[in-house]
Formats: sequence, C-alpha cells, structure tokens
Amino acid sequence: MTIPLFSAASVFGPALQMGGGSFASLAVVFIILAIIAYVVGARGIAGLTMRIAYILILIFIVLAIVSLIL
Repeated sequence: MTIPLFSAASVFGPALQMGGGSFASLAVVFIILAIIAYVVGARGIAGLTMRIAYILILIFIVLAIVSLIL
C-alpha cells in the first residue's frame, strides 16, 4: 500500500483557511479599486469593479443569511 505524499486537504487547506470572510474582504477591495480607478479617470474600469463588488456583497449577504438559518 502506498501513502500519498500530499493530500488535497494539506495542499489546499491552508490557502482556503487564510481568507476567513473572503467575499466581504474581496468586496471591500473591489470597492477601493473602483474608487481609485474613478479618481484616476478610468471610469469604465471603475464601473466594472463596482459591479464585481456589488455581486460579491450580494453573495456574502446570501451566504451569511444561510449560515445563520442553519
């Protein structure tokens, strides 16, 4: 019987555990990027990053409600 050197949990576990509230933190990062892009003058990129932040906030809220119910 062979023992694998790496398991999926040992490889991906620490990377997945680092970003505890990843959707909320990513949403904040994208909002900050959108504000910076708007100030610099790249309004197209600002709109895109705001849309990504909006989607991430919605996902975060839905997952928070589901986790509170369960």
